[in-house]
Amino acid sequence: MKEVLKKIKPSKEERKQFEEVVNTFLSELNSNLKDAKGILGGSGAKDTWLSGNHDVDLFVQFDKTKYSDESHLISDHLEKTLKKVFPTFKIEKLHGSRDYFQLYYKKLNFEVVPIIKINKSEDALNITDISPLHAIWVNKNAQNLKDEIRLAKQFCRANKLYGAESHISGFSGYVLEILITYYGSFEKLLKASLKWKDKEVIDPEKYYKNQHLALFNLNNSKLQSPIIVVDPVDKERNAAAALSKEKMKLFQKVAKQYLNNPSEKLFVKEEISKEKLMKEKGHLMFLNVVSVKGKHDVVGVKLLKAFEFLKDGLSAFKVKKCGWDWDGEDKAEFYFVLKDNKIPEFAVRNGPPLKLAEHVKHFKKVNKNTFIKDNKLFAKIKVEHPLLDDFVKDLLSQKYLKERIKKVKVS
Repeated sequence: MKEVLKKIKPSKEERKQFEEVVNTFLSELNSNLKDAKGILGGSGAKDTWLSGNHDVDLFVQFDKTKYSDESHLISDHLEKTLKKVFPTFKIEKLHGSRDYFQLYYKKLNFEVVPIIKINKSEDALNITDISPLHAIWVNKNAQNLKDEIRLAKQFCRANKLYGAESHISGFSGYVLEILITYYGSFEKLLKASLKWKDKEVIDPEKYYKNQHLALFNLNNSKLQSPIIVVDPVDKERNAAAALSKEKMKLFQKVAKQYLNNPSEKLFVKEEISKEKLMKEKGHLMFLNVVSVKGKHDVVGVKLLKAFEFLKDGLSAFKVKKCGWDWDGEDKAEFYFVLKDNKIPEFAVRNGPPLKLAEHVKHFKKVNKNTFIKDNKLFAKIKVEHPLLDDFVKDLLSQKYLKERIKKVKVS
């Protein structure tokens, strides 16, 4: 996969630019911080980032001895410092387990998170406090596997499997780093994934003697994922808690495709093409969507809910193929290829058995056009919008949809 790596591995020039901007940012920030220090985190600190990435995770570590009883105040302290150091920049405050901040600086998107400095997970006052320990573990245990990790990340990114956000429910970067470290290479991970059983326990640090002990000790609410990846720096945490069964099955499917026929195509995300979709047999409903504003994950979930609402509503027209994509900002595309463009003018509604007299009476009161079949009552209901275009217009006017997307255009 040398050709893939050439495209996804940051060049010397890209690395140099990245390091210069990050170091300048940190230098300006740290010179104004008291009892705290900003450090690089995430894939930047682990050297597992992909070429073209413009997102930088920074953690500002506050002294635990001074803030252990006032850790709720560290977001306020950081906000004041950021505004002082970067007065001309737009600083966006986001709410989480602790408030954190985003700003665009010299062509990079910085996410700055306040945490308490700790040396082991047991000392954490908040889940985010543990994050720098992830980078330490990866750099110690995956020193020679950085390119294998990049391949895994790009593979998942191309197949819409990358990200632990609720609207994706896929593999986080950290989970992929753990899995590659555990199995030893990208290809070995793919082969191993085909043998995963439900609730497969992956425990790199061997905290537990067997699967039963791991499942017993981990938080039950975090055991809903199809595989359990014991966080190597926090034995009570399932790092893969966000992974859905649907995304695991998709990973196994594309893993099998790759192993049967290794191809660079599986590392390239296939963009939605209206022109290609128009060649499909059926009736295409293509929607250009403008998302509401808000926190990235919240907006993503709203778009997912809107898509599922439309998919469910259009089921009467027999959905043959559908999908959606989002640019991560304010534009999304939904598409549905439908078998039919009209449905019968009348639908049949199931009623109660004739022996249930009271229910029969109520059903007849609510439904005028009733009939009996096999000792059971049914009603013939007129469909309000039997034509696809009319049906979609009505669907798009629903309050549920309007609360989740800002604007939609049918094309």
